[in-house]
Amino acid sequence: MRRSMPVLLSAVCALSMLSACKPEPAPPPAGGYDERAGADARRIESDLRFLADDLLEGRETGTRGFDLAALYVAARFRAIGLRPAGDNGSYFQQVPLLRAQRLDNGGSLSIERATGTVALRFRDDFLPQLNFDRAQAQVAAPAAFVGQAVYAPDLDQDDFAGIDLRGKIAVLFNGAPARFDIDRRAFYSSHREKMRALVERGAVGAVIVDTEDEEKSEPWAHEVRNWNWPGMRLRDTDGGAIDTFPQLAVVARVGAARAGALLDVGDHSAAALFRDTREGKLRGFDLPGTLSLSAHNRIEPAQSRNVVARLPGADAALGREHVVFTAHLDHLGIGAPVGGDGIYNGALDNALGVAVMLESAQQLAQSATPPRRSLLFVALTGEEKNLLGAEWFAQRPTVPRESLVANINVDMPVMLVPTRDVIPIGVEHSSLQPLLLQAAADIGVELSPDPLPQESIFIRSDQYAFIRTGVPAVFLLGGIKGDEGADRQLKDFLRDHYHEPSDDASQPIQYADAARLARLNARIGQRIADAAQRPRWNAGDFFGERFGGAGKAAKP
Repeated sequence: MRRSMPVLLSAVCALSMLSACKPEPAPPPAGGYDERAGADARRIESDLRFLADDLLEGRETGTRGFDLAALYVAARFRAIGLRPAGDNGSYFQQVPLLRAQRLDNGGSLSIERATGTVALRFRDDFLPQLNFDRAQAQVAAPAAFVGQAVYAPDLDQDDFAGIDLRGKIAVLFNGAPARFDIDRRAFYSSHREKMRALVERGAVGAVIVDTEDEEKSEPWAHEVRNWNWPGMRLRDTDGGAIDTFPQLAVVARVGAARAGALLDVGDHSAAALFRDTREGKLRGFDLPGTLSLSAHNRIEPAQSRNVVARLPGADAALGREHVVFTAHLDHLGIGAPVGGDGIYNGALDNALGVAVMLESAQQLAQSATPPRRSLLFVALTGEEKNLLGAEWFAQRPTVPRESLVANINVDMPVMLVPTRDVIPIGVEHSSLQPLLLQAAADIGVELSPDPLPQESIFIRSDQYAFIRTGVPAVFLLGGIKGDEGADRQLKDFLRDHYHEPSDDASQPIQYADAARLARLNARIGQRIADAAQRPRWNAGDFFGERFGGAGKAAKP
């Protein structure tokens, strides 16, 4: 529900750092107000309650709500005492974008075979993926099933073996073989890597088919509820999209319920292929007949911005290097109502992460021992649109790119039950690990391994943009050890509140735990900044070998 004029006045007060205004106090958090909460926890709560307020309308990239959030964070950076580190002496780095939005019934998918022609229904059965290269496109061609479209010869995996994809439409499943280690499974599950593999083999279109197992956790009806939400890509100086695959004229997605229309041919069936996926026995094969795909969406330029601030390092030489703290500021905006609420506030995802980063910045700015290296604090745009703000900053930072030595990212720390631990995703890849272990010991917090490795979250948040430029990174989540329910709070949140309007400030957020995470975040940054050597990838590390040393650009 939208708020009225008193909330707007409160926003103005917040943006001026409450210097002259005294709005009415916010309602108490679930469970009542904790008088024992420290000043750090109260600051985090205050920041979250503003950023997750309905006034900001879900902070979707490129909207008024996001711009209000960006102004608020810039004002907080200034109040903390951080220097502007954006474009032209400001706190903002402009991020040029293209916005694409589906049109109702803006696409078709039909299968023509000797037995007849089957047309799938827009939205009920399939959706064309957004096309940022052309507003209207169509393709008709023979097709081939290519498993999960994974080519990993070092793991003896070639889903394209025996298939000539030139001039064909590829039909594929998401994911990567379960037998892969966590790192390679995450990498080869990437949509980017799959599309690249298809283009390299001459495909002219693609159809991604959901499996039954996928839809147990993410039903098709849930996924397509907001079918008309816009997507975005970075925009180049010539006005074209960056990091797309125009060789694929149309890419579509099909729900598991209609997989048989594509895959029930000859000795093959969708049900058997779903089983083969679980058992690691998928094999590709040519499909009979012709697939016809079309897509029609609207494309227009858009603009957003990262919010960037700097705390100069105390060492004359090391001060030229930078440790980068990140948290994404955007969320999903306004969408299909659920229980009468259509504002997707994104309290945990990721107003809490931004609030934690702001508190870490305050502690470091006030530290009695200034860090030797410089620190950058970046509230990123476009994470929900495919890590766009992070991609732009990592490739085009407002400081020399070779000066970036490490990234510490906080995204969606789920803290709804008191805990005593933190989950550091990806720390095992580099020399950040001993520094983080020391920082955790300093703070008195336990560390837990990734409880959901199958979700491949190491490549699904902003740190991955830095990893792809060769910068070692760690991604901090909330914990799973503590009071009753702590072990399942992340799974429960993902099931009930992730990307839902219910991810709002009414949840029982544990601000004391968030304050502890902020202290850990700051302590990690201090230890990295003060270390004699910049972080390095571990010998033989998969991501280190693939993306190389710090400052090396990844392939677009």
